[in-house]
Formats: sequence, structure tokens, C-alpha cells
Amino acid sequence: MATPDSTPNIPAQLVKELRERTGVGFAACRTALIESKGDIEQATDILRKKGQAAAQKKAQRTTSEGLVGSYIHAGGKIGVLIEVNCESDFVARTEDFQRLCHDIAMHVAALDPRFLKREEVTEEIFEHEREIYREQARATGKPENILDKIVNGKMEKFYEENCLYEQHFIRDETLTVKELIDQAIAKLGENIAIRRFARFKVGESEAKPAAPEAAAEGASVAS
Repeated sequence: MATPDSTPNIPAQLVKELRERTGVGFAACRTALIESKGDIEQATDILRKKGQAAAQKKAQRTTSEGLVGSYIHAGGKIGVLIEVNCESDFVARTEDFQRLCHDIAMHVAALDPRFLKREEVTEEIFEHEREIYREQARATGKPENILDKIVNGKMEKFYEENCLYEQHFIRDETLTVKELIDQAIAKLGENIAIRRFARFKVGESEAKPAAPEAAAEGASVAS
């Protein structure tokens, strides 16, 4: 049903549902629902695209503030420390930012990523994985002219499984961790970036070494 000015009448319950799904504010959710004529799936896509656009605009802004978040898994057998940066101490002290740090730390505890971003995968690991995937594809009898396509697809899956930014968020698998951060950028109005993290598990003798590029930038990854 539309109002006299042709604006769809959006029920408050629908706005509430979209807010719970996306974490975005009331006004932005209502605007997205009006734009999508009440279609919550389309409204979710609209908010996701706006979050990505906001993140791109702020990507070059300096993030020198932030928090070191933590998460200890039930029983105290697994723990995570993570540094998440933003632009101001004001945003770092907000409940939304603190929840973001906690949620990402919990995600790391559950999915144990090896790298922060795909750019941190070393050339040695990259070539090693590609060779394994190529041999696997060749062993199935696939013709040589499509091996590269198969290998490229498997490498994308490798990044999705092993790089934190590209993993699907443990609490909402429709989002990647990067998209979760993009939503936070759109909501909080500042650039936000994960700088480094470390995951500890009782009984492990030592941490996995970070990629040289990551270590040089202070981004370390532990298993």
C-alpha cells in the first residue's frame, strides 16, 4: 500500500527485521525498503552495495585508532587477540565498534584463517596450491585446455576458506567478513580495517609464521 505521494507504506516490523539482518540504522533501512518497494532481499542488496561504496570512498583514510579485541572459546582452550583500526577514539569507544571487534575475534576462533587478505598469500604457497589443484584436475582426465579455468576456480575457493576478509561470517553466511566491515564503515562513517590477529590453541607448540609482507606491516597470523 502506498501513501498519497506514492511512497510505499513500510511497516515498522519490516524495518526492524532489516535492521537485525544488516545492523544498519533505521533511516537507511527504511530508505532501502522504500527503494525496493518493500522487498527485504532487494533492500539487503541495496544496503550492501551502499556499504561497499562507502568503504571504497574511505579506503585511503588513515586508521590510527581502534581496539585490541579478544575472544576466549568456552572451556578456555582457544583464544584470539585481534587489532581492529578506525579513524577516531570516539568511534573506537562505541558499542557498535566493540561488538564488531568481538564478533570478528569469535569468527577467527571458529574458522581459523591462515591469512588476513589474499595479498598475504606468498608466491611459494600460491604456486604450491595451484600445482596440487592442477594435478588433481589432470588426474580426472580433464582436457588441458580447461585446466586453468578449473585451477582458478579452486584458488578462489582457497582464498575464501583461508583469508579472513574473504571468509563467510560465522554469524551470517550471506556476508563475507569484508562485507561485514563495509557495513560498519557505512554505519559509523569512518574507515575500518583489521590490522592483525593471533589465534592460540592449548597444546600447540608454536604459531604459524605470517607471510613476510604481513610481518613487515605488523600483520601476524597465528594458528
